[in-house]
Amino acid sequence: MTGIIVVGVDGSETALRAAQTARDLAASLGATLHVVSAFDSDRTEVFGSGSDKWIVSDAGDAEKVARSVADSLRTPALKVTYAAARGKPAEALIDEAARSGAQLIVVGNRRMQGLGRVLGSIANSVAHNAPCDVYIAKTDASE
Repeated sequence: MTGIIVVGVDGSETALRAAQTARDLAASLGATLHVVSAFDSDRTEVFGSGSDKWIVSDAGDAEKVARSVADSLRTPALKVTYAAARGKPAEALIDEAARSGAQLIVVGNRRMQGLGRVLGSIANSVAHNAPCDVYIAKTDASE
């Protein structure tokens, strides 16, 4: 399988585990890994002193998370891209997979048990609405 594997990250340890699983799948399948971080709001703040101005936004923060994880997963043999995507996490992953023509979305199994299962999880939403195959990685503590 050549193509694109999308994985969502939010800076959490469980998301990093899902991203590591996605990296391993992409490497073994010869696919490109596309790391995505979602942002739901459009808060933007401008800071400045004199003529120097800095713009800080939720999109910028999400892109930093995606870039950081992508950089940590990159190997010479693996193409890794990253992006910030607007929307709730499940919607952002689904939209980014559709936009990029992904063959697979990798998500973690966080919140798939107990009360989280009743209230819903990102993995559940993605599995039911994805435009491609979905791989649910075991990311909870295995003890």
